[in-house]
Amino acid sequence: MIISLIVAIAKNGVIGKSSGEMSWHVSEEFKHFKNTTKGFPVIMGRKTFETLGKPLKDRLNIVLTKNPDFKTEFDEVIIFSSLDDALQFCRNNNYEKVFIIGGAEIYKLALPIVDEMIISFMKFEAEGDVYFPEFNETEWTKEKIMDKELFEVYLYKRN
Repeated sequence: MIISLIVAIAKNGVIGKSSGEMSWHVSEEFKHFKNTTKGFPVIMGRKTFETLGKPLKDRLNIVLTKNPDFKTEFDEVIIFSSLDDALQFCRNNNYEKVFIIGGAEIYKLALPIVDEMIISFMKFEAEGDVYFPEFNETEWTKEKIMDKELFEVYLYKRN
């Protein structure tokens, strides 16, 4: 099973706001995210899920939370207390690929174990106080896969 991380990062490293509000709205980048993750399980933290407000369509939505009382009204959402348990569930169900979709705490947990990263580098700075964790670029092979007006997409594969 391929563990893939997908993220959009502004020029100043911002990926969002702690209020849960989006730092930008670029429909072409949202479309890229949707097309890339469609049909695969997506793993996200509770805060990210609450920001979305509802499950992402055409994907198994897996929410990580340390809160044992966290519940959701949506049947298509599975809740786990650890990333390891969520990944084991995906392996047991023979998923070909799973996407880690945020937020910052989940990215930090997943970074050491992901096989690849799909990073949209936005061509502008953004307001926000949530940042993508630092990583060692020398551990990755980087390939540009898309160049759009407001962002470039790179595929990072672990060396």
